[in-house]
Amino acid sequence: MHALLPAGWPRPKGYANGVAARGRTVFVAGMIGWDAQQQFHTDDLAGQVRQALLNIVAVLEAAGAKPAHLTRMTWYVTDKRDYLAAGPAIGKAFRELIGHYDIAMSAVQVGALMEDRAKVEIEATAVVPD
Repeated sequence: MHALLPAGWPRPKGYANGVAARGRTVFVAGMIGWDAQQQFHTDDLAGQVRQALLNIVAVLEAAGAKPAHLTRMTWYVTDKRDYLAAGPAIGKAFRELIGHYDIAMSAVQVGALMEDRAKVEIEATAVVPD
């Protein structure tokens, strides 16, 4: 896996502009902040992000992949201001569970998610090297 940084562009903070990778692709559906029994334990955004990331790690493990294999993530949040305010806690959870930022990422505010209590949904793609 190789993060892409066009010549003359500043390095982005917290994500990569693009990623080039070769290997077996693993697609992770949108993960929200509930546990394996589909139970929410918090309505706090940072807490739901932590659980969604734990869920992503679990799906990756089921595929024989690791967080280091992540190449792309799309985050859907219901409140941009809440997301920005929770930035330090979200960053801490991300560093603890995922560990790196060389991932092409997008974040989008949406009006609602399918589960009423969900405040975040994260899709991910990983590439396990050949």
